Amino acid sequence: MNASSAVAPNTDPNAGSSAGPIVDLNADLGEGCDTDEALLSLVTSANIACGGHAGDAVTMLRTVDGALARGVAIGAHPSFVDRANFGRSERQLPEEEVYATVLTQIGALDAIVRARGGRLAHVKPHGALYNQSARDPALAATIARAVRDFDPSLALFALANSASVAAAREAGLRVVEEVFADRGYEPDGSLVKRGTPGALIDDEQQAVDQTLRMVRERSVRAIDGTVVPINAQTVCLHGDGAHALAFARRIREGLRAAGVTVTAASARAAGARPSSGAGRA
Repeated sequence: MNASSAVAPNTDPNAGSSAGPIVDLNADLGEGCDTDEALLSLVTSANIACGGHAGDAVTMLRTVDGALARGVAIGAHPSFVDRANFGRSERQLPEEEVYATVLTQIGALDAIVRARGGRLAHVKPHGALYNQSARDPALAATIARAVRDFDPSLALFALANSASVAAAREAGLRVVEEVFADRGYEPDGSLVKRGTPGALIDDEQQAVDQTLRMVRERSVRAIDGTVVPINAQTVCLHGDGAHALAFARRIREGLRAAGVTVTAASARAAGARPSSGAGRA
């Protein structure tokens, strides 16, 4: 992580406008939670599990149909093949295996999206694959290469300030820097490891306040009080927490009240006019 360096002025379409900041809201879906339908009315991008850690052909189909019906941008959510641990156990795998795994999972979801009349917009790795690649340049480069080789027009969602951001740019991909509403941050800008104190934010107002700070002030307060510069282009709303739906509603309302426009990162890249709604919500 290189969180100690200043965040450069944001001059890309993700930066916002004269009317105020703009941000994407995303959620990891198709993972067996009963909040998917409700979350699809609140988010602007959906990261759909592709079978590696959760999901199957039927859940992919249902989640794709739900996203298309609401105008939500669709992304693949590949992981280490590790259903027993929900993809959250770190692995040390050969580069070729990681490359093939990512390609296969993207391809599975893409086939369904195309068959249903949609188009894949982005890729966001899941769990251990996401967190390992954030600090491992070689793993990050392998993931970025797989995404580029599958479709160089796809965006890669990556932890802000991480090795994954640098790898995506090096591969010529459009990168969307991601922040987390309900996760604690280390002083280096990485996420506090799950299972340790401060990893998860359980208080709704704290999650709202952290999100607004990241989007408006481009910084986050780490668990030791350090202020870390951060580029918040998309905010992740986890769908598997005990208060996931309540958090999502509070954060969406907090952004609206603060004058933040919420629209999909893919729509901004395509030059579409931003909308304050998620799809037709």
